[in-house]
Amino acid sequence: MSTTKDFIVEQLKNKIAEFKSEAKRKTVGHVLEIGDGIAKISGLSDVMMSEMLLFKTWTDAEDVFGVALNLEEDSVGAIILGDFAGVKEGTEVEATRKILEVPVGEGVIGRVINPLGEALDGKGKIESNIFYPIEKIAPGVITRQGVNQPVQTGIKAIDAMIPIGRGQRELIIGDRQIGKTAIAIDAIINQKGQNMKCIYIAIGQKESKIANIVAKLEQAGAMEYTTVILAGASDPASLLYIAPYAGTAMAEYFLDKGEDVLIIYDDLSKHAVAYREISLLLRRPPGREAYPGDVFYLHSRLLERSCKLNKEFGGGSITALPIIETQAGDVSAYIPTNVISITDGQIYLEPDLFYQGNRPAVNAGLSVSRVGGDAQIRAMRKVAGKMRLEAAQYRELAAFAQFGSDLDAETQAKLERGKRLTEIFKQDQYSPLPVAHQVLVFFALINGFIDDVDVSKVQEFETGLREYAENNGKDILSEIVKTGDLSAETEEKMKILIKDYKSTL
Repeated sequence: MSTTKDFIVEQLKNKIAEFKSEAKRKTVGHVLEIGDGIAKISGLSDVMMSEMLLFKTWTDAEDVFGVALNLEEDSVGAIILGDFAGVKEGTEVEATRKILEVPVGEGVIGRVINPLGEALDGKGKIESNIFYPIEKIAPGVITRQGVNQPVQTGIKAIDAMIPIGRGQRELIIGDRQIGKTAIAIDAIINQKGQNMKCIYIAIGQKESKIANIVAKLEQAGAMEYTTVILAGASDPASLLYIAPYAGTAMAEYFLDKGEDVLIIYDDLSKHAVAYREISLLLRRPPGREAYPGDVFYLHSRLLERSCKLNKEFGGGSITALPIIETQAGDVSAYIPTNVISITDGQIYLEPDLFYQGNRPAVNAGLSVSRVGGDAQIRAMRKVAGKMRLEAAQYRELAAFAQFGSDLDAETQAKLERGKRLTEIFKQDQYSPLPVAHQVLVFFALINGFIDDVDVSKVQEFETGLREYAENNGKDILSEIVKTGDLSAETEEKMKILIKDYKSTL
C-alpha cells in the first residue's frame, strides 16, 4: 500500500516540477453601443488604428472580427466584419495586436473569395500561410520607373487612342449601363498568354451579375489567372470598405515576386458611399456631399499602390483600372474629380455614342492617357499616331456639317474617313483583338484602302481582311508580334496582302 502511495507522491512531485506557469497579457474591453455594424467599445486603451478586434459573441454563432477605426478619449469606434447579430451591449472584445491582414499567394488564383479571403465558390478553403496587411505605404519614387510596356486590352479604340501601360492607373468613367465593366472584362480575357495575373474586385455589385461574369471568364479560360473578390450589394458596408485594399494586398504579393498584375476596382463610387456610411455612423463630421474630409485620401492611398517597380526592386507592376459611375454624365462631381486627379488618364464613355450604336462608347475628345505612346508597341504608334486627333476632329466636323451643305473636298474627305474610322472602332463584347490584327486594320485605314468601301460594309471588310490575313499572311502577323515594329519591308507585304484581299471581293 505504502509503495503505491510513494509512487503517486513521486508522480505528483514530478508533475509539480514540470509545471510552468505563464502569464498571458490580454487587452479586453466591452461593447458600450452596437448598431448598423458599428460598435463603441470601452476598456481598450492601448489599441492601434486598423487593429483587428475579436468579438466574443453570446450566441452559438462564431466569434466575429472587427477593425478599430476611431480612437477617442474614452472609447474606441470599430466596424464589424461580417454578421453582427451575436454582438450585444456588454459583449467582451479582445485586442489581437495584429493589423487587419488577408491570405495571399497562388492559392487565391482562379477563386471567388470575399474581402477576408474566405471562399465563396464552394471549392474548399483557401490554402495559404502567407498573410499581407490590407493597408501598406505605397512604393516611393526611388523604387519606381516610367511606364514603358503596354497592357493590350484587345479593344481597338483604347489600344489605338488611349493606350494603357503596365503600372498605369487608368480610370474608366461613365453613366450606368454603358459598358464600363465590359471594357474591364474584355481586358482580363485579352491577358491570356500575356504573363499577367488579374484581380477583379466587385464592390456593391449584384451577386447575379458577378456570377455571369465568372461564367464568362471560365468560358474564355481566363479564370486560370484571375481572382474575383466579391463584396456584394447585400454585404455590410465594412466589407465593401476593405474590399479594394484586400485585393491590392493580394496583388502586392505578386508585385513583390516581380510579376505583373492587372487590378480592376468595380466601382469606387460605391466604395466611397460605403465609407461615407461608416464615417457618418462613427459620428465623423461630414463635408461636401456628406462625404468625410478624408475621402480623397481614401482613394489616393489605394491607387498610389499601383506602380511599375524598377529592376533593382524586382521590376513587377500593378496596373489599376478603377471604375467610377457618373450621374447624368457629370464628371465634375466630387468623387469623379477626385479620382480623375489621382489617375494617369481616363476613358470616358458617353451615353449618346452608346445609344447611337458606337460600342464601346469611348469619347475620343474627353478620354486621355497621360502615358501616351510609351504604352504602345512601335508598330501601333506608327499606325495610330493621328487617329485620336482624327476621331475628335470628325465629331466636331460632323456637328458643323449638319448646318451647311457646301463643303470643300478636304472637309468631305475628312468626314468620309471619320465615318469609316467610327465603324472600325465598333467592337462586340467579349471579343478582344490581338494587337497584330489591330495594326493590320489601322494600316489599311490610314493608307486609304478602306476609303472606297461603303460605310455599311466596313465591319464586314475588316472581319474578312483579318480572316484572310490569318490564312495567307501569318508571317506578317507573327513578324509584328515578334519585332513590335513595322519595317518598310513589312509595310510593303501588308499593302500587297490588302490589295490581294480586295481583289477577291
